[in-house]
Amino acid sequence: MSDDELSEVRNGLIGFIFQSYNLIPQYTVVENIEVPLHYRKGYPSIGAKEKKRIEDLAGMVGLGQRLDHRPFQLSGGQQQRVAIARALVNDPQIILADEPTGNLDSATEQEIMEMLLALNREGRTIIMVTHEPAVAKLAKRQIYMKDGVIAGEGIFPG
Repeated sequence: MSDDELSEVRNGLIGFIFQSYNLIPQYTVVENIEVPLHYRKGYPSIGAKEKKRIEDLAGMVGLGQRLDHRPFQLSGGQQQRVAIARALVNDPQIILADEPTGNLDSATEQEIMEMLLALNREGRTIIMVTHEPAVAKLAKRQIYMKDGVIAGEGIFPG
């Protein structure tokens, strides 16, 4: 595949949740969620259907009342919620999550994991990297690595 074809597949099929959120500081919650839409093939404008989806996703992650807030006005958990909504805006089948709870307190970690588990129950594949045994325990399948190589499957041996 060409670079453009690979980019199209990534944008349409895969949603990304980053440990450090990767939100654009100058953008509002709405603007951060809509970023992947700007990379669609042909760069179509964002219409009423997309705006409704963005607002629905913000509501789904508990940020319906913070649409005009910027990242510095949000807690870490709220920023991660924006990142989750952004990952879902193109309705991906696969979500790649890099330490999605790594910067969160335990209560927010639980809320984020419940959200990811619900997405998995909807039929989405969640591929998650974590160093947290309690988070890994929630996965249907665990693959662990050592020194950059797959070292086994199942419960990490400690």
